[in-house]
Order: sequence, then structure tokens, then C-alpha cells
Amino acid sequence: MNIEEKYHPVEQPDDIPIRDREDAMGAYLMMFAALAAGLPLPIINLIAAIIYYFINRSKSRFIEFHSLQSLYSQIPTTLLNAGLVFWTLRILFKDGSFVDDETFFEGFATVGDVYWGYIWVVVAANLLYVIFSILGAIRARKGRMYYFIFFGKLAYHFAYKKRDNDQENPVNQPPK
Repeated sequence: MNIEEKYHPVEQPDDIPIRDREDAMGAYLMMFAALAAGLPLPIINLIAAIIYYFINRSKSRFIEFHSLQSLYSQIPTTLLNAGLVFWTLRILFKDGSFVDDETFFEGFATVGDVYWGYIWVVVAANLLYVIFSILGAIRARKGRMYYFIFFGKLAYHFAYKKRDNDQENPVNQPPK
């Protein structure tokens, strides 16, 4: 079975209506939902991406692809951000400071060192996510596909794969 039999063809930029391009671009802008709400909770971005996907997935495969890719890439970023928020709240409300003599692994690093290392990982992941999302939004607005590493292939497979309910001979046909 070749790829044409398994997947629907990908639309070309000139064939995609401007409204679909804008809706696909909007999927990447869900990363700013928490800023728009004025709350520093990372879960708001994920909830916004999920709602956006379910509202727009039936409009076109192009929009479904970009919404899924944005949603899939939002999940690890949200988990990293949530871990940082909970760890920070635990430190602030439990004991107020790091305990210098408590070690993560004996002779390896203190809890404070691990915490700051985790902060740098979260900052780097968020920075990469913002850069890739802005590039994805720009490409989607131009009607082009932009594949994130891992998430792009997964979103393409889900959005463009022919399903059992895709009819080759639809019941309703135009008059002849």
C-alpha cells in the first residue's frame, strides 16, 4: 500500500482559504492564553489548546494538523512548567529556603543546584517552544506545512490518515 492509498493529499498553499490559514495560525497562539487571562498557571495554555482543537478540527485537515501539532507540543511544556510551579510553591510554603546540607544524591548536588538546573531546562524548553510556535504560526498563515520534530509526524499521521469512515463513494452526490 503506497502513501496515496493511506493518506489524503496535503493541500497546496494556493488551495487553502485565508480563513483556514488564520485558524491554523491561531492554534499556535494558544501559548499566550495564560498571559491573556492574566494568570501564571501553565495548565490554562493546555486547556485553551484542547478547546481550540475540538472547536476547529472539523473545518479542514490543514487546521486539524496545525491544531494537533500545537496541542501535542504544548503537553510537555505544560508538564515542565507545572513541575516548576509546584516545586516553587513547595519551597516557598514548606520551609522557605533550600537546606544546604540536604543532598540530592550523596556527593552529587544539593537540592538547590538541582532546582536551578531544572529552572534552566524549563526556560530553554519554553524558549524553544515559543520560537517553534511563532515559526509554525507564520508558516500556517502562509498556507505552508511546518513539521516540529516528532510532533509534526504524529500530527500529520493523525490528521491526514484515511479512516474507515472516509467514504470513497458517498451516498449524496451532485446531480449528473
